[in-house]
Amino acid sequence: MVQDIYIIDDDDASIVIFRELFKNDPEYKFTSVKTQDIDVALKSIPSLIVINEDAIDRDVVDLCRKIRKDEDNTITPVIVVSSKGEREHRLRILQESIEYFIKKPVDEQYLYHTVKNLTRLLSTNRRMSALTGLPGNVQIHAELKKRILRKEEFCVLYLDLDNFKAYNDVYGFLKGDEIIEFTAETIIRCIRDSDMENTFIRTYWWRRLCSISTRK
Repeated sequence: MVQDIYIIDDDDASIVIFRELFKNDPEYKFTSVKTQDIDVALKSIPSLIVINEDAIDRDVVDLCRKIRKDEDNTITPVIVVSSKGEREHRLRILQESIEYFIKKPVDEQYLYHTVKNLTRLLSTNRRMSALTGLPGNVQIHAELKKRILRKEEFCVLYLDLDNFKAYNDVYGFLKGDEIIEFTAETIIRCIRDSDMENTFIRTYWWRRLCSISTRK
């Protein structure tokens, strides 16, 4: 799966470094974003955001605060790379729920593995329901927005378990969980046996399952 990573700087210096560092990892896509374009960029919900503080014409704390207030990116991990390593400055940034502060000069291997580990962790947490093994509604929202922005032709199917609360009340939550798991397995099997391309199956809340697919 493609990992869309935004590099926020105003001089395009960092994007070259990242593309070279990840040249053997084709699933990582790096996009340079100017601070003036941050509102538009955040609509696409990237996998990770890296801010090169030395190359932006804006207060980094305000920028971090703006990212965290965006409802689509409340859990998108953010790394700030900066030559300003004073303890007070680092703490101000981390207080805005920023995951990492990396001081320059940067150890490239340290940066490489930090990016890899953060994207791996988010991919797991953002996508998986412990019950069904399927991603949840955050990723449904992201997937729909991406396909709409790309102007793809696609279809969405929602499946709902009617009278599910009544079933739980009679048979108990453990039996209810078994029904949800069985439903998820049935949907996955049917989708995989079909001829639909680029399918996307997700758990929506606890009782609905969503399937998004590109028409063939």
